[in-house]
Amino acid sequence: MMKLGEGPMTSNADAAAIRPLAIEARGLVKRFDGFTAVGGVDLAVPEGSIYGVLGPNGAGKTTTLRMLLGIIDPDEGLRRVLGHDRPHEVAHAIGYLPEERGLYPAMKAYEAIAFLGSLRGLPLVEGRRRGKELLEEHGLGYAIDRQIRQLSKGMAQQVQLLGTLVHEPRLVVFDEPFSGLDALNQGKLEKMIRGLAAKGTTVIFSTHVIAHAERLCDEVAIIAGGKVPFAGAVDVARDRIRPQVRLETRAADGPWRRALPADARNEGAFWLFNLPESGIEPLLRALIEGEAGILSLSIERAGLHDAFVAIAGEAAARALEEDKPEEPR
Repeated sequence: MMKLGEGPMTSNADAAAIRPLAIEARGLVKRFDGFTAVGGVDLAVPEGSIYGVLGPNGAGKTTTLRMLLGIIDPDEGLRRVLGHDRPHEVAHAIGYLPEERGLYPAMKAYEAIAFLGSLRGLPLVEGRRRGKELLEEHGLGYAIDRQIRQLSKGMAQQVQLLGTLVHEPRLVVFDEPFSGLDALNQGKLEKMIRGLAAKGTTVIFSTHVIAHAERLCDEVAIIAGGKVPFAGAVDVARDRIRPQVRLETRAADGPWRRALPADARNEGAFWLFNLPESGIEPLLRALIEGEAGILSLSIERAGLHDAFVAIAGEAAARALEEDKPEEPR
């Protein structure tokens, strides 16, 4: 039987081959009562990267993460986490923030952090000390002795986030971490994620908000219908769509018009078309020689949203847009 690390890798792994992998999975399949929730997922997450699992609700993101963490076992496929085929063997080195938040209401904030750390092997005494430090560092020192029931929902989420990190894990897995956070706390979380990666921690998070993935991620896996039609660098995903050229000329007509690509369309004062495969230079020469009078010319690269539509299809993109984040309080 072939083991992980033997034989050909996925294209995502080939691109990441220069770095060790924190997570590697091949052909993960999970069925529930005859329904295939995940139908053959391949992933390769380089150590120290910020990796996004992007897709609409119900696409299979949470099921995939739970299989990777060993919370549930796949029906088919192989996985390796931090070099181990059994994720439970390295649970102490992993931090996990599930989508379903939950803390004991009667616990004080610092005790809740210590308790979560203890579940990953951190001694309670050390967890309490670190919990107080983390709350102070993140502007929540006033809440150290408050019970969870006395905190706002946003504050409780921050406490659980700190509990996910208190044991200083090598790998952090967030499931929809931005859900329910206001814009200010979303910005703080983005900064925290970048800080973790800067220290060498691997961060993988699921989201249905493309903007978060585009701003943060080195690589993404696009998941739709329990499958992964794309996994790799964000720039590679965006390059699936040719850049768009926007051209404005002083002259309305002339011999230069013959140099415009066949897909060029006129919208008011502008010409819009895909960047030619030959590049922009031949067209520039024709425009100058034909005295078009270039007033403006811009080349706009496709965004991750357009790439998602091209890769996953219109239906998946519509489902992504229809997902409404929980209203923060």
